[in-house]
Amino acid sequence: MIKLINLTKNFGAFTAVDRINIEVEPGTLFAFLGTNGAGKTTTIRMMTGVLSPTSGTAEIGGYDIQQHPIEAKFLMGVVPDRPYLYGKLTGREFLQFMADLYKVKPKAAQQRMEELLVLYGMAEWQDDLIDSYSHGMKQRLLMCAAQVHSPKVLVIDEPMVGLDPPGAKLLKDTLRKSVAEGMTIFMSTHSLSVAEEIADRLAIIERGRIIAMGTLDELYARARSDASDLEKVFLQIIEEAEPNGSGFSKISRAPIR
Repeated sequence: MIKLINLTKNFGAFTAVDRINIEVEPGTLFAFLGTNGAGKTTTIRMMTGVLSPTSGTAEIGGYDIQQHPIEAKFLMGVVPDRPYLYGKLTGREFLQFMADLYKVKPKAAQQRMEELLVLYGMAEWQDDLIDSYSHGMKQRLLMCAAQVHSPKVLVIDEPMVGLDPPGAKLLKDTLRKSVAEGMTIFMSTHSLSVAEEIADRLAIIERGRIIAMGTLDELYARARSDASDLEKVFLQIIEEAEPNGSGFSKISRAPIR
């Protein structure tokens, strides 16, 4: 459902994303992990058509995002890392605006909005101005907006930032429910505990390169240690991939399949 092929982005002489290859099967929750500046958001911006790659391709449902942007974007819902919300709209008005952008038929839009507002616990505040919402409420509304057109793919950049524990649990539960119903989710996150809890497959990116990829068990095996949690495994893999005077260590070009 998602395929990144030799995806590369250069900013002048700096390579932010370096020939990454990822394939995410339908009905999978894929967690994309990395330190600050590793290339996560740049990758997502290329996947979603915000940035053009220097080389390589990003496909959503078989559509190249550069060659067939409309078809690809209609299959996809996106929650960016720095979203903009129209504060003078109510939550429901914003969802209606998004439904209109995606050409959702009026009856279907009303039904879908009702479902999402209940699912994300926002029904009580749907007629309040967005300016009055807390950060967590805005995050929930963004999740509703990204799914108002019933996309097959959901791309989320740092969904847990600023959420309180109940909000985080709600989001985790709804993401797993969506995957069980066949949605494909690509989630960039700093929250290793969340990735450990809900992801089917994971990849670690460092300095623009994929340095490890696989299931949680495969990452544990890759670390070759007695590490019992993802944080320890993540730190070990990052440390092993640090430049050693002659480029990256051999782990950096041999991801788990």
